[in-house]
Amino acid sequence: MQIKIIRKSLALLSLAVALPAVHAQSVYTASRKADLQAGGGYSIAKPDTMPNKFKGFYLYFDLDFKHHLGIEGEFRKVNQDDPGKEYEKTYEIGPRYYRTYKDGLFRPYIKGMYGRGVYNFQDPGTNVAIANLAYNIMAAGGGLDIRANRRINVRVFDYEYQNWFGYPPHGITPQVVSFGVAYHFGSDSRYPTKR
Repeated sequence: MQIKIIRKSLALLSLAVALPAVHAQSVYTASRKADLQAGGGYSIAKPDTMPNKFKGFYLYFDLDFKHHLGIEGEFRKVNQDDPGKEYEKTYEIGPRYYRTYKDGLFRPYIKGMYGRGVYNFQDPGTNVAIANLAYNIMAAGGGLDIRANRRINVRVFDYEYQNWFGYPPHGITPQVVSFGVAYHFGSDSRYPTKR
């Protein structure tokens, strides 16, 4: 009789000890609603209106709310080198799909964006701005983020192929390459750390 009680007690104790190890969901994943990172960087654009490249800055955020799915928002302004006054400004938002490799160290992603683009024109003879017109734009792209530490991510590259609708005569298709750094807010469940 005592042996049965000892066996049952040991079996119950073994289950109680093993239960946390076989728990189906980690505390980070169960408690977080979304992952947010925000950053900025440098952009180089081939504007499709002239042979010169435009250079400037961009700001972005990534909000990942499901496994591998999220949204990205961007603001970018690239300028013609002096003495020109032409520039492109874009405001974009859209879905993105990402994967993680090497314990979250590498995160390649693809994205589809929709937004508004502003093009500032100049008079070729006087270099005086003559128009500042806005167009609807769509873009497709992708890139690679690398985790520097638990809070800092390096955007190694981000490529976008944009389509500006309504730009005379048949729209334009600028291409933009960017790189930058972002701060990751909140729990770090996307990037587990080996112990």
